[in-house]
Amino acid sequence: MSLEKMRRSYKKCFGLIGISGLLLLLVPLFNTWKPGPSSAFNIGPRQRGWGATENSWRKFLERKTQDSISDYHNISYHIKEDVACRLTKNACVCEADEETFQMPFSNLLFPRVYAHNVSLAFLKSHPDPEGVKRHRAQEYSSFQRRSYISADNLIIAEANSPLQYPVQGVAVRPLKTIIIPGLGLKEEAKSTHTVSLTAELGIFDVAAVVDSVSVVGVGEKNMMLSSRLLSALNRQLQFVTYTNTVFHPRTADTVQFATEGHRSLFSIKVGHTPVPKLYNSGYQTDFDMSALVTIVTKTFLRYDKLKDLIDSIRQYYPNITIVIADDNQHPQPVTGPHIEHFSMPFGKGWFAGRNLAVSQVTTKYVLWVDDDFLFTENTKLEKMVDILEETTLDLVGGAVREVTGYTATYRHTISVEEGGEEGDCLHIRLGYHHEIQGFPNCVVADAVINFFMARTDKVQQVGFNPQLARRGHLEFFIDALGSLHIGSCSDIIINHASKIKLPWSKTQSHKAYEKFRYSSSSAEAYVHNEVFYFKNRFKCMTSQ
Repeated sequence: MSLEKMRRSYKKCFGLIGISGLLLLLVPLFNTWKPGPSSAFNIGPRQRGWGATENSWRKFLERKTQDSISDYHNISYHIKEDVACRLTKNACVCEADEETFQMPFSNLLFPRVYAHNVSLAFLKSHPDPEGVKRHRAQEYSSFQRRSYISADNLIIAEANSPLQYPVQGVAVRPLKTIIIPGLGLKEEAKSTHTVSLTAELGIFDVAAVVDSVSVVGVGEKNMMLSSRLLSALNRQLQFVTYTNTVFHPRTADTVQFATEGHRSLFSIKVGHTPVPKLYNSGYQTDFDMSALVTIVTKTFLRYDKLKDLIDSIRQYYPNITIVIADDNQHPQPVTGPHIEHFSMPFGKGWFAGRNLAVSQVTTKYVLWVDDDFLFTENTKLEKMVDILEETTLDLVGGAVREVTGYTATYRHTISVEEGGEEGDCLHIRLGYHHEIQGFPNCVVADAVINFFMARTDKVQQVGFNPQLARRGHLEFFIDALGSLHIGSCSDIIINHASKIKLPWSKTQSHKAYEKFRYSSSSAEAYVHNEVFYFKNRFKCMTSQ
């Protein structure tokens, strides 16, 4: 599903004069109905649709608890069906809702879940399906090797261990030395107390020597410390050092700390401290929008709309910089104060234009708008800046108001479930996660509408896939999953220029735009399936 598809459906609906009365009745309903955080998820009996029988649930729970240290498999238990349903929702299964009834606008009022088999759609049109499957598997294996760190490993601490050690928070820069904090041994007195340390990516030493303590293996990956006096051994453990010996900018070492009959594991993060990227916006106590925000847009065959957008911006923000990416075949000059106009090769595309525009931003925040939007008194950029300054959000979307009065936020939640060798499952649902305390009308989501403000460096890190030339929106937010913290505020509103055109009033430019923009082809569908199947490694997806 994409924003453009929604626009086409609204155009068809609102362009029919004969049903205008019905639309006037529906608009208040659309404006008042807002899907809540749980409206998109069903954790009830429907989950049995993929075979969630008593026996399958037992197998599922046994598999999930097999990493437990102790063996209690002979102890009987009773399954709580409601909780088991929530657990099994994590399975990689793509199911569509059954269509129960049909009525006008039923999908707008009661959104259904659609399913798409990405693997089948892509592989059936590929000349060498087995070859591309092998190539994807090789690329994924390489990706796993690059992204894996030992800190991702599950570590379970045994009960009543005499060993004291740091659970988390130990870090060292590559090829540097630290004292390992918190090491200790708590046990009854005996003839000799002994502990050992083992590492994979570094060596051990001691920063000071304590009398009556034997230290063997100094400067090696394995070091043993022993003493007849427990107090002396614990004092010596306070001076144990770790030196990283294998350079990597971001990884982790798993250290084994052991004594007789007991073994513990903990991680030491190895990596450079991230270098901050700060923006000098001046010393004003009030927000200076021109110093904080740059507005970016992409235009194609709609210079009339672009001019209206610029005029509306200047009415409220006369000094803010506007960056325009233009891939028209015959570019027209777009001039004026604080305007940066960049021409691109003809038809280079939607996401390529976004990349170009965002790459030229030097302010702390970037505001994305479509070239047919219009600023109004409700387009309060100050509120967007405020929420980004006061929260951990990286991106905040607003709302787009159509000429009919319908206002959309296009809030979605996105999740990915592991699916094994065949690929993962992508699930997209209407709705949001929760409200944001202190900011009425604002919520946390995973995707928002094409009107958003974001931290410039974070958007540049995610980027926009230039393969998507004519249509694309949610693809950016899918790539941003796990990287961007996203919000949406329904009371920050921008208007959408009317798309209702009578056939005899359309200009040649407008007709050319519609032909280029809305025509679909098998090649375009292939690109979208390829992006999901190969680049994102999905086997299927469901969406509303």
